[in-house]
Amino acid sequence: MIDAAQAQDVLARALESRAYSAVSAEIGGESAARWTYAAGRLGFDPATPGVDHDTIFDLASLTKVLAATTIALQLTARGRLDLDSPVSDLVPAWRGAEHAGVRVRDLLQHSSGLPACRDYFRTLSDSDGFVRAISEEPLEDAPRTRAVYSDLGFILLGVILEQAGGGSLATQFAQWRAVIGLADPLDYQPPSAWHSRTAMTEHYEARGTMLQGEVHDQNTEALGGVAAHAGLFGTAAAVGAAARWWLRLLRGQDDAATGVSASAAEAFTRRSAVPGSSRALGWDTMLPTSSCGTRMSARAVGHTGFTGTSLWIDPGHDAYYVLLTNRVLASNTSDEIQRVRREFHDAAGTP
Repeated sequence: MIDAAQAQDVLARALESRAYSAVSAEIGGESAARWTYAAGRLGFDPATPGVDHDTIFDLASLTKVLAATTIALQLTARGRLDLDSPVSDLVPAWRGAEHAGVRVRDLLQHSSGLPACRDYFRTLSDSDGFVRAISEEPLEDAPRTRAVYSDLGFILLGVILEQAGGGSLATQFAQWRAVIGLADPLDYQPPSAWHSRTAMTEHYEARGTMLQGEVHDQNTEALGGVAAHAGLFGTAAAVGAAARWWLRLLRGQDDAATGVSASAAEAFTRRSAVPGSSRALGWDTMLPTSSCGTRMSARAVGHTGFTGTSLWIDPGHDAYYVLLTNRVLASNTSDEIQRVRREFHDAAGTP
């Protein structure tokens, strides 16, 4: 049973303490949403509009699982992407002895040896430049010896997905969204009509503006708003609809419309053999110390986003949990959202 009162209390107390100005949450199962909550305002100014379940959020790194991992899953199902292909076979700039052993799979499970991030946006403004810069990065570890959560690996993965799929990430994501009938707002490069109902993220002095409807991640901005590691905007309802697609697959239902089998999805959510890693392909897996809290089943998978977002899917309990906030408006460095996420998931119970 969902303990709505306790879950709501956790989110309301965090709102009162100004951990964020906006929050929207949804809990559901494979067939439908079961509980929703929305509170706060788009910004801390009392004059800004209030939040409802139609409020749009910058989803940040939820893009890694909702877009990039979903596209990778479909391409492997269609035989257009081999996860064990060497990256050097697909990206000409990726060369050198230390890079030779890196596979596509390693990019997905954050075990390529690439560093976490670099501020390429300061000097680069196109995909080719990013690919060259990433390919020239010295590896910090040998492939598959350690997991380091890497935006750089996913940026490179995005280029591979575009080549394999014959279209941009935005186009391939829109095609998937249409096939599964996802009508709620969930997309790259949000149109101007979305901006007035999007939660604010941060005042950027460099841009001279409050970010609202513009991507927070600066490398993604330099890439035109479309990348494999960040860039999606959407509502809690839209993220919930995407979660239900994954949840049905993980509970054994093949998806004829996209050609993805339950067994293929299960393989993507299986924890890797990388020493000390909780990562699967794209997804993170359940640890009692992570953002999912302590009550989910061992089969649960999820992800978080820097702006204050998270998604956890628990096939063992037929449940998904969407939590969207704009915590970066309060602070870029505070880790209070980590406590809020854990308390929210534990308070919500198991539907």
